[in-house]
Amino acid sequence: MAMITLNIMPIAYISKGLRVDEIVKSRQKPDFLPEKIPLVETIAANLPGMVFQILQRQDGSIFIPYISSSCKYLYELEPEAVQADFQVLYKLIHPQDIKAFTESIAVCRTTFTPWHWEGRIVTPSGNLKWIQGTSQPELQEDGDFLWHGLVIDITDRKQAQEKLQESEARYKAILDAIPDLMFRISRDGKYLDLKSEGANITLSRAEIVGKNLQELLPSDVAAISQVAIAKTLDSGILQTCEYQLTTHLGIRNYEARLVVSGTDEVLAIVRDITDRKQGEVALQNLAQKFAKAFSCSPDSITISTLQEGRFIEVNDSFVNLSGYGRDEAIGKTSFELNLWVNDHDRLNLVQELQSTGVARNLEIDFRQKSGEIITTLLSAEVIDLNGIPAILAVHHDITERKQVEAQLRFCAQRDRLLAETLVRIRSSLNLEEILQTTVREVRQFLQADRVFIGLNNANLGVRTLAESVDPKYPSLSGWSTNDEAYLQELRNLLKDNLVRVVEDVTQISASPKVKAHCQKFQTKASLAVPIMLGDELFGALIANQCSGPRHWQPIEIDLLQQMSEQLAIAIQQSQICQKLAELNTNLEHQVQERTAQLQQKMQEVEKLHRVKDVVLHTVAHDLRTSVMGNLMVLKNLLNQGVESSTSLREAALSDRGAGEQGSRGAITASLSPLPPIPSAPLPLSHAPCPIPNTSLREAAPTTTLSTSAQSSIPISRSIIERMIQGNDRQLTMINSLLEINSCEKQGLEIKLEPVQFSTLLGGTFAQLEPILTQNQATLKNLVPADLPLVMADGTRLQKVVANLIAHSLQNNPPGLNFTLSATVEGGMIRTQIQDDGVGMSKVECDRLFDLHVRDPQDCCSTSIGLKMYLCRKVIKAHGGEIGVISNRKRGLTFWFTLPLATSSATNRP
Repeated sequence: MAMITLNIMPIAYISKGLRVDEIVKSRQKPDFLPEKIPLVETIAANLPGMVFQILQRQDGSIFIPYISSSCKYLYELEPEAVQADFQVLYKLIHPQDIKAFTESIAVCRTTFTPWHWEGRIVTPSGNLKWIQGTSQPELQEDGDFLWHGLVIDITDRKQAQEKLQESEARYKAILDAIPDLMFRISRDGKYLDLKSEGANITLSRAEIVGKNLQELLPSDVAAISQVAIAKTLDSGILQTCEYQLTTHLGIRNYEARLVVSGTDEVLAIVRDITDRKQGEVALQNLAQKFAKAFSCSPDSITISTLQEGRFIEVNDSFVNLSGYGRDEAIGKTSFELNLWVNDHDRLNLVQELQSTGVARNLEIDFRQKSGEIITTLLSAEVIDLNGIPAILAVHHDITERKQVEAQLRFCAQRDRLLAETLVRIRSSLNLEEILQTTVREVRQFLQADRVFIGLNNANLGVRTLAESVDPKYPSLSGWSTNDEAYLQELRNLLKDNLVRVVEDVTQISASPKVKAHCQKFQTKASLAVPIMLGDELFGALIANQCSGPRHWQPIEIDLLQQMSEQLAIAIQQSQICQKLAELNTNLEHQVQERTAQLQQKMQEVEKLHRVKDVVLHTVAHDLRTSVMGNLMVLKNLLNQGVESSTSLREAALSDRGAGEQGSRGAITASLSPLPPIPSAPLPLSHAPCPIPNTSLREAAPTTTLSTSAQSSIPISRSIIERMIQGNDRQLTMINSLLEINSCEKQGLEIKLEPVQFSTLLGGTFAQLEPILTQNQATLKNLVPADLPLVMADGTRLQKVVANLIAHSLQNNPPGLNFTLSATVEGGMIRTQIQDDGVGMSKVECDRLFDLHVRDPQDCCSTSIGLKMYLCRKVIKAHGGEIGVISNRKRGLTFWFTLPLATSSATNRP
């Protein structure tokens, strides 16, 4: 059945007589007439679809006895191709329709009912077609199933249905989107139908349809509606009527539009126009308010034509602002009234209104009727007056504001000029430059023709110190006079620190000399401010106007007064600087003398340092030579004493009997010599440590020191060993001092090379084994063998580790336990040496690696302190850090870090 589901194509009856399948089957019979074949083909070819027969045998095989030639038109496949492989038809079914097709076949196969299916196929050329198939299944006598039927193309019908559905949906959406009520009403006023979706209506459809207007509407509204219905049906023209109804929302206004929709019936579209009516009322009120605002506005409001600018209406504020009466302005253009100071302002306004329809806050100058220029902020919009574009313009007078702004700008410029002058005075000591810059900027600020500074000096008379003048007028530069009478008159003009203001020199009373001076230098107006140094008149700051008389503003007078005060400060500063320069000259001589003395003292200090270095090296050399000599003598004596004791014991033992052999062995054992002590200085890793007293006491008790054949001095072996230890410590200390001095002067020299850290530590522990054994100490090595390489000087690092362990051994009794560990942290190897001895305070931990004076009571503190200082020098030279931590329970933890070796360093030959 699965095969049938994929491949069955139904067939239909083609005539009321012989069926196609009977004709096809009869072809196998002996009495079949060959002339019937063209008849079948002709009938099938003229059918509106494809005729087919499909036979499913009991063994599940499929045989297609017949498919008409319409297969090529419908499926774009040859009948022979389908008969060869019937699955090609199944592959053409649209993926979304396969399930429905399969289910329909299954139902037909199970129930033996006629099969009917509609679906889509996609032809080999890509065309989408709708097809309809019908078939009648028939069970054959041998158990086979025969499907015969017809498949037709219904694409046009489906497309028409889809368009019709789209059209219906579109019109339904339009109707649903209309919020108005719609009624079908007969001529006699009977409601035939309605559409109420989206409308605010309290009655149901059943309560309205079939009723008359008189039953549902007030009598007056019903009468109006009846008349409108009659007019609509009689004239065939749209009729409109308005009315009011009382609803649960209050009184509402409605508008009904009636059109003919059929014989003796109209379609009435009823709309709630309450909001519109309220808007009209509000608009009327707004118009009244606008009229009041127009007439009462404090700003000038005008209405003029867009093209010509002819005034249509103006308010009272325009009359007050422009000076033109209402009758003078209305009907005239702005150009005729000569209102525009710049004609292009009108052109720019019209262009902006034509492009955007609105203009806001345009700053424009207008000319009043009196000729005075005023400045206004113009805002305008284009309005329509009975089809004529017009301009509604509002002019806000900002003339006073502009004057205030100009005054503020003038004040700001004044303040800036004062501030710059003050900064210049503070930052410059060049008085001539200050005075010249001041007169130049003051003249630019005042727009005066000449500004200069005059000097009043009893010895030099009156002369010009600095001047800035317009090239069109004569200069006062270099002018001076010694006429005492004239000078006194000028001084009197500025006496008592008063400002002299002259707006027109021709209107003042002055001596002929003063008038001649003004005429010579073309001075028409003058403003003079004295420059006072305390109570003394130093000079004056003077501004001249040569082009004509001038009214000096109070702010200009105030500026010159403040500038004169600043100039007085600059002059005083200059005088002070001159005095300071004189004092500075004397001071420089004193400084030079003291500098020479200091240089001489520094040379003496350098000589002392050189002497110190010579003394240090000389003393260290002599001490070292002496100590090494003492060590050699003491060790030789110790060795000789041991040998002599051994010889004597051996001779004594040879004379005694066998019964005393055991005790002699014990004595021999007790007097056995210690391991030989090297005569050379011990390295840092073999620094001397306390030797147990028992070993010293078990040695030969005395050694005879022979100074000559006649005398000898017996010395205890323990004393010699202690003398050796003392000399060892002194030698170690001297070596440390020399090394520290070399480090401070020349720096610590290290030879870096890639080193396997675990191997380096292993070699160090091998060298420390005798000392650890001698002090009954143990060391637990937890350092991993796979640590990365480090860049280090192996010899110096071995000394560092030995010194750290020696510190713990020196400051603790025998039996100390050490734990050594190492980890990699942030590109560094961190090594820790932990012991279980005594701890230290935080102050002692912080100072352990510093170079400082130790406690003199501690015989070992100074020596090991020098070594700790050298340890830090070595670790710092490697680029690491070193420190010590006092454990909370017991003991110390020394730690130091070393950088890992880089790949470039490890690859170097």
